Amino acid sequence: MRRSPSRALLATGTVLVAVLAAAVAAIAAPPAATAAVFNHPGVLLSRAQLDFVKGRVAAQAQPWTSAYQQMMASRYASLSRTPLPRATVECGSYSNPNYGCTDEREDAIAAYTDALAWYITGNPAYATKAIEIMDAWSATIRNHTNSNAPLQTAWAGSVWPRAAEIIRYTYPSWPAQARFATMLRTVYLPVVIPGIHSNGNWELSMMEAAVGISVFLDDRASYDRAISRFRLRAASYVYIAADGAQPKYPPAGGIDTRAELISYWQGQSTFVDGLSQETCRDFTHTGYGISAIAHVAETGRIQGGDLYPELQDRLRHALGFHTKFENGVAVPANICGGSVTRGLGPVTEVGFNALHNRLGIAMANTETYTVARRPQGSNNLFVAWETLTHAGNPA
Repeated sequence: MRRSPSRALLATGTVLVAVLAAAVAAIAAPPAATAAVFNHPGVLLSRAQLDFVKGRVAAQAQPWTSAYQQMMASRYASLSRTPLPRATVECGSYSNPNYGCTDEREDAIAAYTDALAWYITGNPAYATKAIEIMDAWSATIRNHTNSNAPLQTAWAGSVWPRAAEIIRYTYPSWPAQARFATMLRTVYLPVVIPGIHSNGNWELSMMEAAVGISVFLDDRASYDRAISRFRLRAASYVYIAADGAQPKYPPAGGIDTRAELISYWQGQSTFVDGLSQETCRDFTHTGYGISAIAHVAETGRIQGGDLYPELQDRLRHALGFHTKFENGVAVPANICGGSVTRGLGPVTEVGFNALHNRLGIAMANTETYTVARRPQGSNNLFVAWETLTHAGNPA
């Protein structure tokens, strides 16, 4: 007579099966360090955002239609544009010398403009032109030199991935895409990702470039490294009262005492919500830094790591503080000695849309500035067409 297996034996067998199943699952599963999948297109703009813009332009709604017309009338949208790549782009202080600096930046903006035009119109001629420009540079450029090389690399390196993401993920054919990726990985990323000890707009733009390039390359390690450095620099670039008696020290080091910090902040020793490290230098360079903060936050949100909650106080105060003076409010004596150099630029749409429209934060000064200057065009460096892409964009 056969004996039935005991309950203990059955239990033991069940446990063994469970253990074996867990082991097999562990072997089959990717290791913990494997990079998570990025969302594409996903540098500054998602597909849902692009679809929103396309729909608004098709409906001839404002302000998107006027912004679209502004973009299409610009030199950047010309289908007769001839790219002007160089093997070595040499940029000195304030682009003196300027050997290919303007050409590179503007070709990158043109590629991005054409990519947007392709998506909105469906006309493949624009995608072909964007690819022509990107291919010309990826076949040619090898390095950047002279004192402004890190900033030049950052500005162009911020814009190239925006164009490349749209083309790669919405247009059916780009044969030299791998060569373009190699260009970003070897010419741009090694320069920008270490950061720099300089005025904050430099490092913030460098981190914007590193983040965008990392998304295009599906490089999680570089992305995480850039985001970590960005968080430190953003926190030290804009002061809020929660920081305490003085701003945070920048991450690059070299600023170790309060006296050095005040000098680094252009001699400003009174700190108020929204003041930036470069406010007392001029609003134009400050605008570069604020724009880069918003751009990285927007890309991070698309990639599932929303940075706006931790940045919202700095970004809303920075925007409100500087637009207040741009709108004509008198500068008090304790801010930059009572005199500032205005010229913030077309840099408010991304941050305003994220904080005011998505998060519901009241931003009267920023709203006045933003609406009065629509459509916001390009600063011809790394900002372009943000009324078109981000005004009222809920996606």
